[in-house]
Amino acid sequence: MTTIIFVHGTGVRQPEYEGTFQIIKQKIHDRNQDIIVAPCLWGDVCGTKLNANGATVPLYDGTLALNETETEDADILLWRELYRYPLYELRSLSLISTAEGSSNPFGEQPSDILQARVENFTPSAELEAELSQAGIAGVFGEARDTVINSQPYAEILPKISESELSEYAAVIARAIIAQAMRISEKQQRFPPILTDAQMRDRVVKLLTLSLAEAELGLGGWLLQPLLHLGTNYVKRRRGAATDKISPIPCDVLFYQTRGEKIRAFIQEQIAQAEPPVVLLAHSLGGIACVDLLVQQPISQVELLVTVGSQAPFLYEINALHSLEYGQPLPEHFPKWLNIYDLRDFLSYVGSRIFPKVEDVEVNSQQPFPRSHNAYWTNATTWEAIFAKLP
Repeated sequence: MTTIIFVHGTGVRQPEYEGTFQIIKQKIHDRNQDIIVAPCLWGDVCGTKLNANGATVPLYDGTLALNETETEDADILLWRELYRYPLYELRSLSLISTAEGSSNPFGEQPSDILQARVENFTPSAELEAELSQAGIAGVFGEARDTVINSQPYAEILPKISESELSEYAAVIARAIIAQAMRISEKQQRFPPILTDAQMRDRVVKLLTLSLAEAELGLGGWLLQPLLHLGTNYVKRRRGAATDKISPIPCDVLFYQTRGEKIRAFIQEQIAQAEPPVVLLAHSLGGIACVDLLVQQPISQVELLVTVGSQAPFLYEINALHSLEYGQPLPEHFPKWLNIYDLRDFLSYVGSRIFPKVEDVEVNSQQPFPRSHNAYWTNATTWEAIFAKLP
């Protein structure tokens, strides 16, 4: 019977770990109930604490991992803004002059129709099931009330024409779902919709159809300013970005100086697990697992899976604790599967410097930094992992 131990990455503590761990456990058990899924929550035991609220820690932003000729999809750029400010589209529409209301001033106005549908909305059984699976059923009502009581919402209502009813319904639906996601984060809940773009889009589509009984759609005219503003940000080359930035979170600083505590904690979890063991390690967790497996043979571990990890990059710049650049991986090192996403600038490939590594690319369709945590709801991630399980 195989045991998969999940080793988390930088800055993760109990609430976020539990949400992610449950997603991983469910994904694994959906395919094989016999696999044991074990936690390795080193953050609460060995992680750092910002004693002065981060006053002394330099924070750095990085660019996205895109080639010079690539640009982000309009939908990804739009959601990047909605994650920051759920009323973004509503606010943008309120600033644009459009045809106002119906051509019949004595009839029922389109704004009245849409307002009544939103205020009196009751999710269908299908939508209710999707909201529950997405993890936002409990905050959906609060999110809807926040949106319909906002100033941008009130300002766009008089501008709605009959021909634009379905488009405005889509904008309102996206605002409600984005607001529900934001509420969840503030409550320190981490439902799967936060990182699953396909699930998010399904929920938005069902809500839009319920409000407008029309297909999703938003005119490209609204996205053009966003695309223009975002072009310089998303077109920078990966090499130039990594030459200039130093995105070192607190836990990485701690690991580089006292990493033996984290490695010892991981080794304890391995010793308690039923072999064969698979280490499923995210971000900094991957660095710690690579160092541990280089330093000593651990026969129980048959496979290392690193996800969104910087271990290959640290080796290339000669900053990997266990192995100087130019030295090969030891013979006892287990099979290594490395999963990365081009939109996650904290992920790197390893096969070009370690022949033992197999790299697998996934596409979360999420903007950074959400892309760094979006692997667990991506089908390609699990296809790659299950193909390698002992």
